[in-house]
Amino acid sequence: MSRLSPGDAAPKFSLTNQDGTKVTLASLKGQRVVLYFYPADDTPGCTKEACQFNDDLSSFNDLGVVVLGVSPDDAASHQKFRAKYGLRFDLLSDPTREVMAAYGAYGEKMMYGKKVTGVIRSTFLISKSGRVEQAWYGVRADGHAAKVLASLGA
Repeated sequence: MSRLSPGDAAPKFSLTNQDGTKVTLASLKGQRVVLYFYPADDTPGCTKEACQFNDDLSSFNDLGVVVLGVSPDDAASHQKFRAKYGLRFDLLSDPTREVMAAYGAYGEKMMYGKKVTGVIRSTFLISKSGRVEQAWYGVRADGHAAKVLASLGA
């Protein structure tokens, strides 16, 4: 699994959101994007992270930054998760985990002292031209949205 670094071209993606609409990296050209990968909808850490991105969403929007969450969950799961917590940003489905792997957000990790294969909680700030501005791997869910926002100078 290779990790992305600032300056790298962000891997292209075409994933569906909670409504079944395709979202592509190409369609976001000209906008800065926070693309964050998380293991599963409606689990404690993932809920905390999503709700904190949601709480800060107006600040991201004021800076012209689009926030997108990506997990292996399907559209129906994403719809329930968004409705339950009032999430106002798109959640994308990557059931094959191909996009996650391309970003280095899927692979071997330590969980409770054991090596397992799974989603590595990771976040990427992608520039208007489609390059990685910043990459965070193995992040802690709580407080991460604020760290990403702070990195934008907010």
